[in-house]
Amino acid sequence: MEANQNAFEPRSATLLLHCDLRAGVAGDLTRFIQVNGGRIVYHDQYVDTEINHYYTRLEWDPAGFVVGDAALADRIRPLIGDGPDTEYSLHFSDRIKRMAVFVSKDPWCLYDILARSQSGEWRVDIPVIVGNHPDLKSVADKFGIEFRLLPVTSANKGEVEDAQLALLAKHSVDFIVLAKYMQIVSERFVRAYPNRIINIHHAFLPAFPGARPYHSARARGVKIIGATSHYVTEELDAGPIIEQDVLRVSHRHSVQELVRSGRDLEKIVLSRAIWRHLQHKIIVHRGRTIVFH
Repeated sequence: MEANQNAFEPRSATLLLHCDLRAGVAGDLTRFIQVNGGRIVYHDQYVDTEINHYYTRLEWDPAGFVVGDAALADRIRPLIGDGPDTEYSLHFSDRIKRMAVFVSKDPWCLYDILARSQSGEWRVDIPVIVGNHPDLKSVADKFGIEFRLLPVTSANKGEVEDAQLALLAKHSVDFIVLAKYMQIVSERFVRAYPNRIINIHHAFLPAFPGARPYHSARARGVKIIGATSHYVTEELDAGPIIEQDVLRVSHRHSVQELVRSGRDLEKIVLSRAIWRHLQHKIIVHRGRTIVFH
């Protein structure tokens, strides 16, 4: 499915950077943009004083910029240095990201994702939906997106992941969203897409694991329910957190009400996480996220 793009949205370039703090780094970067004809449209930065580390997101309008895209990295690199704890990336808004969605049986997050993408709210292409059950094929069909059924068992997990990775490569997928995909992906799979696999789950973990967390939570009289979206790492449900939200509840809420509210939270929290990723507003460093707003 092709993204619904606004033809009048101006092109922009974005630099994401983290490095050891040094005097003048912010000034050097903004001055470079300005003297070369760029117009800065967004600049946010953060300094972690505990580790003396600098983080920034710098976005500019390159309409009058005299440095071409291909030469940009070579021109910026001397400004930021090559320290061992320095990382940067450049992104251009007319390069539309391609997102694959992995699903099992639960439809609410998938419907929300497809509605936001097809309506044009998000500039993203979704070339394929991958399911380990056939239940959501009808949803993919409604939106005109390829659905690939790849059932997973303990015996064929490696073979299925080979097929999944080949499928993702075929479609030139940039990142993956696990939209209630009830399978654990392997370390090999995570390494193929580092900080590019986004997961969503309820926030009862690890206190209330299993298939009926809302029943267990209500039995204990919980006062809040929530949802967490994070990047997937080798450690289960312990990746860098992108977005979270909570809702206060009471003894008056039935299990059904808790489940309904929890599903609503999962949809909105996952959508916020995907939006930040699409906007290049996330830096991952030392196992945590810096999320710009």
